[in-house]
Formats: sequence, structure tokens, C-alpha cells
Amino acid sequence: MKRSAVVTREIDPAALLAEVRSPEHGAISSFIGTVRELNDGRRVSAIEYSAYAAMAELELERILDEAEQRFDVHSLIVEHRTGRLELGDVSVALVVAHEHRAPALDCTRFVIEEIKKRVPIWKMEHYEDGTREWVDPTRAAETSRA
Repeated sequence: MKRSAVVTREIDPAALLAEVRSPEHGAISSFIGTVRELNDGRRVSAIEYSAYAAMAELELERILDEAEQRFDVHSLIVEHRTGRLELGDVSVALVVAHEHRAPALDCTRFVIEEIKKRVPIWKMEHYEDGTREWVDPTRAAETSRA
């Protein structure tokens, strides 16, 4: 089971977990990204994600193919949401299942970092003061490694 999607609906992490759950797996690792209320000292009220959907889905597939080869993982699901998201909403979720924890955990980190670097999805933060600003994805990828 390997799939990825750019979606406009709410993401249900529990449903993704259920899709990869199997008696053959001893480990399931997940990452769930949510909209937080503070970024760089500014209070966020919402985020709008935009994507070049066809290209984003193709790049997500490439990342999953690479992850499958690199970590010998065959149960891997990623969903990234676009549109307006409110505080606490899930923006991206991924689940990885493997016989052992180390490949599952390593694969999870690899996939989310590659998504941030390579997938053409952009975010505009809306702030409580009424302003809004596009977030530089390369800067976000750099700070996520810290």
C-alpha cells in the first residue's frame, strides 16, 4: 500500500493509520503537521495552501518511490491539504509501516523533509493583525532541520 494525494478535504490521521495497519508490521510511524498559532513571533489566524496539483502529486509519488527503495518500506501514505486551514487543522499527514521501528522512523523524517524541499505547495499565513504574507518554503525547510 503506497499512495499520496493533494486534497481539499479534512485529513483524518486515524483513517490513514488504519490503512497501513497489518499484523506483518511491528512499527507504524506518523507525522501530522498542524496549523500553529505563532510563527516568527507573529500570531497566525489561518493559513492558505496553494499548489500546482498535478506537479505536486507527481513529486509526491517520486518521493514515495525513493522512500520505498531507500528504506524497504511498502506501506506508506501521504496526504497534503490545500485551501484555507484554521488553527489546529491538519495540513499534512503521513504514515509509514514497517517490520521494524528504525526504517519506519527514518522513512518518516526523509519523506516530510523531501516534501518541504521539493513539492510545489505554497502557504500564505494570515495574521491576527489583518495582514498576510507568503512563507518562503526554502526558509521553512531550513528551520525544520534545526
